[in-house]
Amino acid sequence: MKKTLVLFLMSALLFSVGFAQNAKTPAEQIANDKVIYQKIDSLLRIMTIEEKLGQLNQVNSGISDHKKGAYLSPDLEPMIREGKVGSILNIYGVDVTRKAQEYAMQSRLKIPILFGLDVIHGYRTTFPTPLAESSSWDMALLEESARIAAIEASAAGVHWTFAPMVDVARDPRWGRIIEGAGEDTYFGTLAAAARVKGFQGEDLSLNNTILACAKHFAAYGGAEGGRDYNTVDISERTLHETYLPPFKAAIDAGVLSFMASFNEIAGMPSSVNRKLMTEILREKWGYKGFVVSDWGSIGEVRNHGISKNDETLGILALNAGLDMDMESKIFIKLAGAVRSGKIKMEVLDEAVRRNLYIKFKLGLFDDPFRYCNNEREKALVLSPKHREIARKVAERSIVLLKNENNLLPLKRDTKRIAVIGSLANAKRDMLGEWEVVGRPEDAITILDGIRAKVDSKTKVVYAEGCTVSRDEKVALSDKGFNAAIQAAKNSDVVIAVMGETADMSGEAHSRSSLDLPGVQLELLKKLVETGKPIVLVLSNGRPISLNGEALKVPAVLETWQLGVEAGNAIANVLFGDYNPSGKLTVTVPRSAGQIPIFYNHKISGRPIEPKNPTDRYKSRYIDIPSDPLYPFGYGLSYTTFAYRNLKLDKKSMKENDTLKVSIEIENTGKRNGEEIVQLYINDFEASVTRPVKELKSFRKLTLSPGEKKIVDFMITRKDLEFLSASLTPIVESGKFTVMVGRNSTDVLEESFELVP
Repeated sequence: MKKTLVLFLMSALLFSVGFAQNAKTPAEQIANDKVIYQKIDSLLRIMTIEEKLGQLNQVNSGISDHKKGAYLSPDLEPMIREGKVGSILNIYGVDVTRKAQEYAMQSRLKIPILFGLDVIHGYRTTFPTPLAESSSWDMALLEESARIAAIEASAAGVHWTFAPMVDVARDPRWGRIIEGAGEDTYFGTLAAAARVKGFQGEDLSLNNTILACAKHFAAYGGAEGGRDYNTVDISERTLHETYLPPFKAAIDAGVLSFMASFNEIAGMPSSVNRKLMTEILREKWGYKGFVVSDWGSIGEVRNHGISKNDETLGILALNAGLDMDMESKIFIKLAGAVRSGKIKMEVLDEAVRRNLYIKFKLGLFDDPFRYCNNEREKALVLSPKHREIARKVAERSIVLLKNENNLLPLKRDTKRIAVIGSLANAKRDMLGEWEVVGRPEDAITILDGIRAKVDSKTKVVYAEGCTVSRDEKVALSDKGFNAAIQAAKNSDVVIAVMGETADMSGEAHSRSSLDLPGVQLELLKKLVETGKPIVLVLSNGRPISLNGEALKVPAVLETWQLGVEAGNAIANVLFGDYNPSGKLTVTVPRSAGQIPIFYNHKISGRPIEPKNPTDRYKSRYIDIPSDPLYPFGYGLSYTTFAYRNLKLDKKSMKENDTLKVSIEIENTGKRNGEEIVQLYINDFEASVTRPVKELKSFRKLTLSPGEKKIVDFMITRKDLEFLSASLTPIVESGKFTVMVGRNSTDVLEESFELVP
């Protein structure tokens, strides 16, 4: 009893002194971390094995209804008091998190709990889904939306988000393509860094920041068949060239947590993959944060056939470098394995050290309740300012795919407008998947936005037409067709809102087809037959392959799922208050049969000849064209832009030189507009095969009618670098092609030579 009291007093004294977390220089940060590790080592010396394992145990709070909020399961109270819980997920709200933290302060060592939540694209103020948001090509906006999410979540007691998802995704059948930045590795590195900086801010100890988490490590976006949780079978080169760079970018941006992926790579599930978590992540990249499993993924290794024994799986995971067990409840049972020597104490201590380090960095040892402030929660969550920024981000995420005869923008004083489609009046579906605590009643529907935007004398008639649903009986019903057709016939213009419901994309929501679900295409055919001008507004989580009558519609807007301000943002674009500037960050195929299809593919030994695209003995399909419906980087505007005079300041450069690329851009239309100018490079001849082109830079500029600007890009050695046959970064002399244009297909070209 006396020994226990002494240990308790030691721990209380250890953490009674406040700790400054405002290091501003690298030297100060090193000194700061040194003190943290000294405190951690002191704590480790007085922790029992059970308490150490408790720090590696993450449990679910028992959340059941986002509308009613989170609650704390009664069975967690004794576990927390006994020091058997290090982190709780799916918990939010000041009152609930304070209660859980109070229990932790009643444990022997009073180690605070880390609260995590899937804050994927906003907290209560729901922003566009990440794939949608990436269409803005605006890294400052990505950072700003993550910053607002952190401000709101931290005000509600949350310390940690399981975002950003930095998986490169090239299969739109995969439901989780919605959570990332698309198909391009370079673009993905920029998006990863922006979102990490937004969540974590300049100083993680401030109470308006939250811990970011780079997921899913690694290559989860390469799941076979686009089926969630499926295996990944890729080459070592593809792993290192395509899938790993965004994770390294997240580390360089300061991320301090990683999440292991569900999938296996080359026969080894990620949750027990030492090569990924120790050799690459820590030894090669120098990462010092911790790694959490995905939900139950340690236990799911049983299904992979590595072992059926929980203790064996726990030993494999800990030795591989996994530091926290999300909901498998396996680590908490490993005390016997530690005492028997199956798990070395230094391995356990290192995992605990990484977890405690984060709690120190967040300032939780200084004040466990620093995120628990009711006034902040009330003032900051869903504030008018946050909604205004959400609308701005939503507007810039919209991509204009088609606009024949300048049908758009519409006039506010159009006499009669027919709005057709259940998604036009679907609040929940505006939020998209992973809305977390977003509430449907917060959302502005497309119908709401249109009615608020038009002239007071304009008649807006709404008809559902058909219902978009995962319920096949509902989805295949055409009982609303007649009313929709009649509304269209009596209108001057038709706005047909079609696509997917929120629950058709996201985790566990893979689809085998990319076509419009249900009978939407049949309804669209009937609307086209009325002869009325039609604007097709797509509301969806993943790219949609348009075919049949959809290709005859004169105007198409890709609006994705835009969050609480969706309706206002879409109406602003439809009626010209904002000129769309978004560009696709993922290729849109003509058919799911073209998958995988992405812009920076390798070239075949028998490539298609542009002058003879139907040549039989070439790499092509016999039933559809081989090119996509819409290429990567594609997006139109209500104005037009001319690209002229692509120039290089020299025809050759050495490795340490810089080559300047210049191009003239002119707004040749009648409206102010924003254009995203994209630069691609092709290595003409190399020791290993290279992609046909690779995005290396882009610029977003605003031009008034008739205005011209010269856009300069600087090419350096880094832009010409690639991985050699031994996967080491190299640059080789030879010819390179520079391509600059409005998308990955429509480009101007010049070449230069890299010389020794």
